[in-house]
Amino acid sequence: MARRYSRWPRYVPVAERRRAAAKMAKSEAKKGNKLLPISISGRAIATTFWGKAWCQHLEKFSDYANRLPRGRTYARNGSVIHLEIDTGKITAMVSGTSTYHINITIKPLPRKKWNALKSQCAGGIDSVLELLQGKLSNSIMQTMCDRDNGLFPSPKEISLDCDCPDWAALCKHLAAVMYGIGARLDESPELLFQLRGVDYQELIGAELAIDTSSTDTELGGDLDSIFGIELDTTPEIGSSPNNNTIPTSKHPAPKRHKKTQVKKSPAKPHSGSHSGINISRGIRASHIIKLRKFHKITQQELAKITGKSTTTIRNWESRTGVLKLQSDNQNILENIFAKTSKQIDQAIKRNSS
Repeated sequence: MARRYSRWPRYVPVAERRRAAAKMAKSEAKKGNKLLPISISGRAIATTFWGKAWCQHLEKFSDYANRLPRGRTYARNGSVIHLEIDTGKITAMVSGTSTYHINITIKPLPRKKWNALKSQCAGGIDSVLELLQGKLSNSIMQTMCDRDNGLFPSPKEISLDCDCPDWAALCKHLAAVMYGIGARLDESPELLFQLRGVDYQELIGAELAIDTSSTDTELGGDLDSIFGIELDTTPEIGSSPNNNTIPTSKHPAPKRHKKTQVKKSPAKPHSGSHSGINISRGIRASHIIKLRKFHKITQQELAKITGKSTTTIRNWESRTGVLKLQSDNQNILENIFAKTSKQIDQAIKRNSS
């Protein structure tokens, strides 16, 4: 044991490591094995939402915070010559003084936590594209990235193994791989869900509404700044100037302008004056169902005039208690509750054309 600490291992220059890595890749290719190296350009190890979220999550724990920096240089200079993510495990190879083999096992996300995440995100994720690009609301992303109850594993759920001679629980080779996972999630964010043993499509529902519009998004800066971005671009219902006037009587009479009606409490968007549904204390699933019955419209038709998917409408109608809605969704629904049946019909025709 004393001999182990009698001298430092020979330093291997980066160029020599890369030559060794290339030789190793050729050797593995002859055996029919394809290496999946981590290649990082620039100073940032991860640049997308999920990649950054993974790295910053690990740095929150004192178990790792002091040891992770040892692997940054290794991750950046191409020393991680192979990294493969599968359900509950990561296998990797790191080029150092020698080529070291790494195995990391991660416990599956507990079903209770996964069900809680699905419940909290219900109705807030409209497409696979939005989810994998992290183009979601502040509240949903904070839920996903919560240190204790989110999607990412805690140190007690992670088992680390490297065949290098370093006895540290988290050697620099393991630290490089842990950062390398963040870089890999830049390329394939769905691997995070596979790693935790869950199906990300359960967050969207059976009917997917994939947005095929431009996917360009600014992901620079730290994760906190990304959390603050509002990315839902749903058009406002009732963009026509004529739809901004909401009659105050249960039976609209446009030609009458009685002052007594004005002196009374003016109709507010959240009053539900036309359907007789009072949503002043919050919108519930039962309110949405009653609204559809009142106007005799289907879930598909309500989805059209709100700009949401049918799955989102179903999710709203399946919840209990007051719905926790994003501000834009709240405004859209309040606007719908305030419309007359005629205005609803016009909106359906307009959105169907």
